[in-house]
Amino acid sequence: MMMRAIDYLEDNMEHEINYDEVAREACSSTFHFQRMFHMITGLTVADYIRKRRLTLAAQELAMNSKLRVIEVALKYGYDSPEAFTKAFKKAHGITPREAKEPGVMLKAFPRISFHLSLKGDKDMDYRIIEKEAFKVIGKAVRMTTKDGENLKQIPKLWDEVNQDGTNERICALSDKNEVFGICMDMEHDEEHFTYMIAVEDTKNSKNTEFTTREIPAATWAIFTSIGPMPTAIQKVWERIFSEWFPSTGYEHAEGPELEVYPDGNPSSEDYKCEVWVPIIKK
Repeated sequence: MMMRAIDYLEDNMEHEINYDEVAREACSSTFHFQRMFHMITGLTVADYIRKRRLTLAAQELAMNSKLRVIEVALKYGYDSPEAFTKAFKKAHGITPREAKEPGVMLKAFPRISFHLSLKGDKDMDYRIIEKEAFKVIGKAVRMTTKDGENLKQIPKLWDEVNQDGTNERICALSDKNEVFGICMDMEHDEEHFTYMIAVEDTKNSKNTEFTTREIPAATWAIFTSIGPMPTAIQKVWERIFSEWFPSTGYEHAEGPELEVYPDGNPSSEDYKCEVWVPIIKK
């Protein structure tokens, strides 16, 4: 199914690409497809399209020196030669005009291929629960997924709130001994989302220092992570999207995602926490 989506992308590199149609080729919702694509490849769909278009554009310029730059720019979705030249130079290190010169070195980003890997070396334990809507309160920060920056920004944010006492103030607002790391407000096209370090607002706090949000009612698939943070939980996330979703009859319900951290030492080899993903039947 993912290969059908790639086929669709590759067949339409010269046209405006409809993300809903790409997702249908993968038998998935648009949100879930983009999330799964990013988790499996490390790229957003938009980034993959951009890299492939610039690769194809470079090939055309190198093969036909008579082509005008504006023709190639328009063909691959750029409104002006200036915008195309800027993106092209960032990708290849040279301008489109220089790409026409004989023997010039170009960079190629190849078409992605997916190969089924049957590992079978480690089970994925999970459970499914229903939970009503509930309120959370904590610190919310806008993050970017561009170039995997979120994988650096999130651990840095945790270090900051633990060192400056923010986490203690957040935990004091709940009767429960667990802290959430919440991914929400995901905008895959813009490569942004909100990450929130929060607790369940069991005390109905009026605290104005922090942000209050509601987590909607959902069916949750809950996965256990065992090992030191953040490496252990990042591996669980990768397996959820690369192994679990493709092999089940569920897809992402397009709501917030939760990491649930109980008391304990997150650096220890036996630290246990959970990943909560909202799901619906396909």
